[in-house]
Amino acid sequence: MKHSSMRSAITLAVASALASLASGAAAQSAQRPTVLPEVSVSATRVERDNMDIPVSIDTIDQRTIREGNAQVNLSEALNRVPGIVVQNRQNYAQDLQISSRGFGARSTFGVRGLRLIADGIPATMPDGQGQAASFNLSSAKSIEVLRGPFASLYGNSAGGVVQIFTADGPKDPTLSLSAVYGSYDTYKLGTQYGGQHGPLNVVIDASRFETNGYRDHSGARRDHFNAKFKYDLGSAGVFTLVLNALDQPETEDPLGLTAAQVAQNPKQAGGNFAAGGANAINFNTRKSISQGQAGLTYDVSFSGNTKLNARVYFGDRQVTQHLAIPLATQNAFVSPGVRTHSGGVVDLDRGFGGAAVRVTHEAQLAGGPFTLSAGVDYDRMKERRRGFLNNLGVTGDLRRDEDNVVTNTDFYAQAEWQVIKDLSLMAGLRRSNVQFSSSDYFTLTNGNDSGAVDYARTTPAFGATYKITPTLNVYGNIGKGFETPTFAELAYRPGGGTGLNFALQPSNSLHREIGLKTLIGDNGRANVALFRVDVTNEIVVDTNVGGRSTFKNAPGTRREGLELGWGQKFVHGFEAALSYTLLNARFTQGFTTLTGTPSVAVPVRAGSKLPGIAGNNLFGELVWRHQSNGFHVGAEVRHSGKVWVNDQNAEFAGAYTIYNLRAGLQQRGKGWKLTEFVRIDNVGNKGYIGSVIVAEANNRYYEPAPGRNYVIGVNAEFQF
Repeated sequence: MKHSSMRSAITLAVASALASLASGAAAQSAQRPTVLPEVSVSATRVERDNMDIPVSIDTIDQRTIREGNAQVNLSEALNRVPGIVVQNRQNYAQDLQISSRGFGARSTFGVRGLRLIADGIPATMPDGQGQAASFNLSSAKSIEVLRGPFASLYGNSAGGVVQIFTADGPKDPTLSLSAVYGSYDTYKLGTQYGGQHGPLNVVIDASRFETNGYRDHSGARRDHFNAKFKYDLGSAGVFTLVLNALDQPETEDPLGLTAAQVAQNPKQAGGNFAAGGANAINFNTRKSISQGQAGLTYDVSFSGNTKLNARVYFGDRQVTQHLAIPLATQNAFVSPGVRTHSGGVVDLDRGFGGAAVRVTHEAQLAGGPFTLSAGVDYDRMKERRRGFLNNLGVTGDLRRDEDNVVTNTDFYAQAEWQVIKDLSLMAGLRRSNVQFSSSDYFTLTNGNDSGAVDYARTTPAFGATYKITPTLNVYGNIGKGFETPTFAELAYRPGGGTGLNFALQPSNSLHREIGLKTLIGDNGRANVALFRVDVTNEIVVDTNVGGRSTFKNAPGTRREGLELGWGQKFVHGFEAALSYTLLNARFTQGFTTLTGTPSVAVPVRAGSKLPGIAGNNLFGELVWRHQSNGFHVGAEVRHSGKVWVNDQNAEFAGAYTIYNLRAGLQQRGKGWKLTEFVRIDNVGNKGYIGSVIVAEANNRYYEPAPGRNYVIGVNAEFQF
């Protein structure tokens, strides 16, 4: 009955949307609208109008990223994209939780299940684990978000792709200074320089962000540096050097709360506060991150029809994290003289890098334009992983010591062909080989746990676009994807054994999608998509005890839903935007999972909802702009449905709706520009859970969001 209701709701919504879009498009078709195309490169790796490609893809422009925002978190911009959910944990030690059509929702830290890319350089490691904190929004030109099967052409763990592109420097040398201040003693200071110097274009951005945090023990400081140097050699090609550095020391981790703790005081730090209990305060839970990365790309055209793109990059990431794990658990012996617990301090030193080359050729096939791209990617990460005793916030004895290496070697090809005037086809194929290996040096008390495992898959994708009218396109696509475990998910074996869990298998997915895209008048566009994704061997949490999470494969899951996006500019300075996602993500086959201490097997029934995923999400915005004086005012609404916190659906975070307001003003003079803004989020002071920690031990699932909060900012630009 629930599935039938879901389908009925989708059918009704789609029928209404199609009728509205089709009638609007038909009425506009004779007018040949002059709306500028929304161009993207993520789906095809060459510039294409979003209207003409058979995928769900959205582009967030520079004004949307910057206007009225602190430009600190991707959640400021991405929640307006249908199918994408960005949960701001209010916890900078664990980063944002980003999911695409439900992929990535189980991540308890960082981003997994979708690929992150910055200026063509991967921000996701070969095992599928990525970090959004390295994205610099202050210097961004645009963000592109790709969903559906063509994301799999970016490789392992590509339930979606999020790409950020740094803006080029302006023609005239320009210096910008910015300052932001807000609730909880939050501030951000930044400076940016950009300009064109002969063939060299330069953008350099540096900032410091600091906050005491909404919750107790949640303070953070983040120093960020981003630079892009673009050297144009004319017919000999373009070199682009991108440098990025992040320093985030001693970032406090407030941990999750139980439902009772949320009701008592949502601002408190988490943990067991009984006498001698493991909690955020006693164990001083925190994380320090230091990362530096450099990437070089080269683009050149040969005879106008063939283009070459090559890249090379390298970097280093150091992470030290202190966890709240009872000392008795850290020191426990499984047998005389044998300890298996790796301690409450995780120390990682990661070196990573890679290279890639792609060739694109444009020609004619049977009288229609034909484009073929082919390439190879190679990426490698080597980490030295060590574990130490966390002795009430102080690093103690060594408990784990190993080298872990993961590499991927991928070959891919992608073709586009306009068969006839109104019909275009797109197809792609990628062969991925992901290799994991571990060399164990901590063998005195628990044996040698070295080992290796390889995963390989071929992921095809196919799509077609048909132009019904000059302003209305219908499309469909189908394809496969796969997702390997990350090293964090391989880290522990079930049953308390030592070494990596090499029995864990990658998940395999089959994606299907149909949709419509339309232009509405001279200044509007809309899209609607229906999708279904069937997954076998979905990776899920098996146990979460004593600071150790183990994972297993669930036999089958299904994600099906509706995405709707609409944006329109009206007369007299009004603009509106709306995105809506309806998502039914559930287990299609039952299995058992372990819960509690000691662990007890409990059933997960077929039909249970996937945890961490809201059944519906909505974003709406209305903005008015004065036509001449640079003043604007805007209102936003965000709604999220309830979110289950574990596989057996024992508890959930309730649905919520919040409202945000913003206003800004701009003044200009000869060679200078001054911009001010004020923003108030959650104006109704709604108490709600902003994020959940899926299957967290001791039922500490909930990360509360702040009530009413504000931010004010100013930016000054000077040209010389």
